[in-house]
Amino acid sequence: MPEETTSIDYVMEKASGPHFSGLRSPTAAAASSAFSDSNAPHQPFVIGVSGGTASGKTTVCDMIIQQLHDHRVVLVNQDSFYRGLTNEELKRVHEYNFDHPDAFDTEQLLDCVEKLKSGQSVQVPIYDFKQHRRSSDNFRQRGRDVNSVLEQYAKFVKPAFDDFVLPSKKYADVIIPRGGDNHVAIDLIVQHIRTKLGEHDLCKIYPNMFVIQSTFQIRGMHTLIRDRDISKHDFVFYSDRLIRLVAEHGLGHLPFTEKQVITPTASVYTGVDFCKKLCGVSIIRSGESMENALRACCKGIKIGKILIHRDGDDGKQLIYEKLPKDISERHVLLLDPVLGTGNSASHAIELLLRKGVPESHIIFLNLISAPEGIHCVCKRFPSLKIVTSEIDVALNEEFRVIPGMGEFGDRYFGTDD
Repeated sequence: MPEETTSIDYVMEKASGPHFSGLRSPTAAAASSAFSDSNAPHQPFVIGVSGGTASGKTTVCDMIIQQLHDHRVVLVNQDSFYRGLTNEELKRVHEYNFDHPDAFDTEQLLDCVEKLKSGQSVQVPIYDFKQHRRSSDNFRQRGRDVNSVLEQYAKFVKPAFDDFVLPSKKYADVIIPRGGDNHVAIDLIVQHIRTKLGEHDLCKIYPNMFVIQSTFQIRGMHTLIRDRDISKHDFVFYSDRLIRLVAEHGLGHLPFTEKQVITPTASVYTGVDFCKKLCGVSIIRSGESMENALRACCKGIKIGKILIHRDGDDGKQLIYEKLPKDISERHVLLLDPVLGTGNSASHAIELLLRKGVPESHIIFLNLISAPEGIHCVCKRFPSLKIVTSEIDVALNEEFRVIPGMGEFGDRYFGTDD
């Protein structure tokens, strides 16, 4: 059961999904409507289900849909896209191979999927298995007009499975033995789809965008640090707590190797060994607020610095950089608590790339991200990862994140008015 982007990541936790502050701030949303993506179509999550004839594909899909009870989940069946038979083919319909790919109007199927992905409505055709024509009738008669099931199986079904279905098995993200009888696998897929339905559209568009799982604790800390009347001491305390959570989540995206150790009970424990070649890079100055949390997670970690001059929406002038000499051999955690326009972040990332750091070795950590910044960074650098704790509404005319938390560096270091 392959997904459209990445391998399926089963999420068993039933806690509340990621929180996006933009969904709960209608006043701020109205103030920044000119900068929001509210008019953009929702990005659908597509799951492709493949298998041989009578393998249980429709049964599995029906069970998933029944458990979800969500009108947003629909089934587009390939059977709807059989091409109509010619008069000559109708005369020998029992010899026609419905299992061969040529039996389907693939172009119309792809056109239908593309329209759905772009947010357009489509009319899925209905195939009449008596007339062997696609029609607009409000019914579909299932089944095939066959004389002998065994004869059809040996002549068409089995060869088609061996030639077309079986070779595609290596591309599957999930294989479900026993089909509809495998309730455990179906339950896991249902929970995964529920998680995807709760994701922000930007996480569906960009598979390299990650929002940490929200809890009331995280929501509460965001409420505190966004409050303009909070004391500096409390702002720093709760910001540090949130930064630590983001750092821990970011470290979870690093590669690891399996490792066995002997426990005090003389037992063998099979665990993992952390990535050793690692460093942090903070974008001065607010990025320096994240250094202590990273040091608390990674003892003795090296941390580099990048200073970029910002003037309105222009963040392209490099003032200062000091990076580990062997940074090209390391995985880099790039630190900046607020992703606004994305210009400063993009300039810092380009510097890291020029220093020889592979794009896939960069993880950008921040507390809040604006949609404009996410688009800017993810489109330009599709192989790096962004980890944040909330996605905000948009940027205003002054390129400030809305609802945001103000000038983070000034508030954290006590240099605000």
